[in-house]
Amino acid sequence: MGAPETVDRIIGIIFFLCYAYQLFYIPVVWLRRPKKHAAEKQNDFAVLISARNEQAVIGDLIASLRSQTYPAERIHIFVAADNCTDNTADIAREAGAVVYERSNNAEIGKGYALGFLMENIRRDYSDGFDGYFVFDADNILSPDFIERMNRTFSDGHDIVTSYRNSKNYGDNWISAGYALWYLRDSRYLNQARYLLGTSCVVFGTGFLFSRAVAEKMGPWPYHTLIEDVEFSAQQILNGQRIAFCPDAILYDEQPTSFAQSWRQRSRWCSGALQVFTRYGGRLLRGIFRGSFSCYDIAFSTMPAYILSAAALVLNVLFAVFAAVRGEALLPVLKSFAGIALNAYAALFVTGCITTATEWKLIRTTAIKKVLYAFTFPLFMATYVPIAISVLFRRVEWKPIEHRVSAAKLMARGKEEALPFELKKEGGTHA
Repeated sequence: MGAPETVDRIIGIIFFLCYAYQLFYIPVVWLRRPKKHAAEKQNDFAVLISARNEQAVIGDLIASLRSQTYPAERIHIFVAADNCTDNTADIAREAGAVVYERSNNAEIGKGYALGFLMENIRRDYSDGFDGYFVFDADNILSPDFIERMNRTFSDGHDIVTSYRNSKNYGDNWISAGYALWYLRDSRYLNQARYLLGTSCVVFGTGFLFSRAVAEKMGPWPYHTLIEDVEFSAQQILNGQRIAFCPDAILYDEQPTSFAQSWRQRSRWCSGALQVFTRYGGRLLRGIFRGSFSCYDIAFSTMPAYILSAAALVLNVLFAVFAAVRGEALLPVLKSFAGIALNAYAALFVTGCITTATEWKLIRTTAIKKVLYAFTFPLFMATYVPIAISVLFRRVEWKPIEHRVSAAKLMARGKEEALPFELKKEGGTHA
C-alpha cells in the first residue's frame, strides 16, 4: 500500500471514529417515541429579534407572531434595529413591536445586537419574562409554533430549540443544500439527541431559554462568528440539557448566490475554529469525565470538512511530489477518486433518507425534491475549499441580505412555500 492510500485510510478511520455514532441516531428517530408532556403552564414570553436592514421580511415574521394560537397577550415582541439605513424600525413599530435602535459600527454582529436588546429589556421591564425566544428577521413561524414550544418548555427544560425548515427550498441547488442540511440536523441530530436524553445544539434561530438562564448569563455575552453554537457549548458546559420540539416548525430564507453562500459559510468555518479554540479544552475535559454531550458538540464545532480539507491538501501534495519525481500519478488520482466517490455516496444516502422522511414538509415540487438530493453532496463538497480558505484570511461578520418576502413568493406563484396563516391573514410586505 502506497503513502497516499495509507494516509487516506487513516483519515477514513478517523472519520468513522468521530462520526459513526450519528448513524445510530437514524433508527433512534424511527423507533423511539417521546415521553408524554407534563401539565402545560401559561408562560409570558419575550421575543428577541435582531434586524439589520430587514424591511423586506420583518413584517412577515411579526405577522406570523401575531397570528399564533398561543395567547397574544403573553407574547411580547422586541426588535433591535441594528445600524439600519432602511425602514426596518418603522415597519416593526407599525406591526406592533417594541423597537430599540442601535448605532454602533465598532461592535458588529448579531451577538452584540442581542446583548443591546436584552440590556434595554432588563432596564424597561424589570419584572422580566418567563422565557425568551430568539428569531432572525427572515423567519416565519407555523401557527402553533409558540404553543408547541411552550408545551416542551413546561416539561421543565430551560432551553428548547425547534425544527428548522426553509421557505425557499426550491430556488436552486444552493438554497436546497442549506435547507436539506437543516432538515437533517433537526430530525436526525437534535431529535435523536432529545429522545436519548442527551443535549441538543442550537443552530442559528428559533430557540427559547428561561428566565433562570437569562439571569445567569446576563445580556447576551456570546460574540464569536457563530454565537449560537458558542451559546450551546457554554450551556452544555454549565450542565444544561438543550431540549428539542419537533412539532414547532420555523421557516427561514436560504442564500441563493454562491458568492453570498461562500461568505456566510466562511464565517461559519472561521467561527467553528473560534469556538473550538475557546471551548475545546473544557469540552475535552468534559469528554473524559463521561459527558457524551461534550463529545457531540466538540465534533459539531470541529466538523468533518476540516478532515476533508486535510485529505484534499495531502493528496495534492502527493500528486506534486509524484510529478516532480517523475512517478506515476495514477495511484494518487485513484486514491483521491475513491475518497470523493465514498463521500458523495455517504452524503447522497443522507440526503435521500432526509428527503424521503421529510417529504411532506419540504415546500417545493416533487421533481426538485429528487433533483436536489443528487446535488446535495456537491453543495457539501464546496465546504472543503471554504475551510481551506479561512485558514489564510481573516473573516468578519457581514449581514446576509434577505429578499424572500411573503408578497414576492405569492407573486411568483409559490404559495406552497408559505405557512397557511400568512396566505390567509395577508401579513406581507414588499
